[in-house]
Amino acid sequence: MNWEQLFNTSRPLSSQSREDVRSQFQRDFDRLIFSGPFRRLQNKTQVFPLPGSVFVHNRLTHSLEVASVGRSIGHSAAQLILQSDSNAPALIAEAGAVVAAACLAHDLGNPPFGHSGEEAISSFFISGEGQYFRKMVDDWEWNDLVAFEGNANALRLLTHRFNGRREGGFNLTYATLASLVKYPWPSIANPGKAKYGFFKSEVPIWSEISSKTGMPAIDGQRYARHPLVYLVEAADDISYLIMDVEDAHKLRILETAEVEHILRSFLHQDDDKPMLEYLDKIYREVTDTNERIAYLRATVINNLVRHTAQIFATVSEKLLQAQTMPPLVKQLDSHYTTAFEQCRKLSFEKIYRHPSVVKIELTGFNVLGTLLAEFANAISNPATAYNKKLLSLIPEQFASRSDSTYEKLRSVIDFLSGMTDLYAMQLYRDLKGISVFDS
Repeated sequence: MNWEQLFNTSRPLSSQSREDVRSQFQRDFDRLIFSGPFRRLQNKTQVFPLPGSVFVHNRLTHSLEVASVGRSIGHSAAQLILQSDSNAPALIAEAGAVVAAACLAHDLGNPPFGHSGEEAISSFFISGEGQYFRKMVDDWEWNDLVAFEGNANALRLLTHRFNGRREGGFNLTYATLASLVKYPWPSIANPGKAKYGFFKSEVPIWSEISSKTGMPAIDGQRYARHPLVYLVEAADDISYLIMDVEDAHKLRILETAEVEHILRSFLHQDDDKPMLEYLDKIYREVTDTNERIAYLRATVINNLVRHTAQIFATVSEKLLQAQTMPPLVKQLDSHYTTAFEQCRKLSFEKIYRHPSVVKIELTGFNVLGTLLAEFANAISNPATAYNKKLLSLIPEQFASRSDSTYEKLRSVIDFLSGMTDLYAMQLYRDLKGISVFDS
């Protein structure tokens, strides 16, 4: 692979040439941030229930913060590469813009209610009423259904031509689209398991993306990752772990001393001594607990951005040779990887198992599972009076005009995965005849 081709600024659909002070990748960012699907992320669960009196992260604020971290890592890594390699193309300076756009889009394919929504869709086909459809689809299509993957759904959302919409979907640059695909292989490459990058329906556009950016196939089905995927992944890894801890502190799930201890563990006593000294100075000036934690969190993220960018610059040549590597945060010095593992352990034990989190997961499982059962049954038996009315609720952009069972099911999943938590809950109540006064 080479940087010139990897930073391909062309788009699937040629657009009218005009003067613009923005780069092509900045235009990608703006297209995403002004879009309806992106705005709807404000009403999708990140981890904790949507905000009440305490404002914690939702999918939208999470995506904005990941984009901010990703831009910083990308910009820092690009500077390091340009300083060390006089032959590196100037376009590498745009790495921060590409990564920021891809980060902004990384959760667009996630259904309502977080990961429990993904599990609800998969479970419907694995062990629910969706087993009925097994004989109506081929093996590849079935794998797409039993292992719903939000990453693959994001690529579909960005590139699919929904009814009444223009060809090319969001029509983002090939570089941004390639940087979004964290798992560049189809579900059939790993049957029955999640973590893949594109559905069978998106094979043509994936072939186009990989060809235009020069990403080689490794074994016929699996492709080399676009190098900037590693930066998008790192930005997400850094953001969600650190921010989940801060949210848990605001909700009083974690004690202040506990949070300070876990965040300080990301700072090395010797290597990061200037940061620690300045942090202590701030602590002497600031007495507000939440402000202290916020500053500590910012210090940790800034430090991780710096170290992660250095790792990427060091391994970038190997990435260009299509070598597979572990995530960048797992290539950090052992002090930082140990801190990550401790943070993950704390999050799993005290955050992700907290009753408020488990309850929203159970709600999502029931709501998405019920809605999918209703609409999947309607497309398989559309002639009944009830199902006709039910199908009329699907917006025209998601209505299927195909005879393929797989495409019909894809259209239902498109509709459901695009819902906000609140809309899915309200539709569930409406179909069940539950009044808001009954809750």
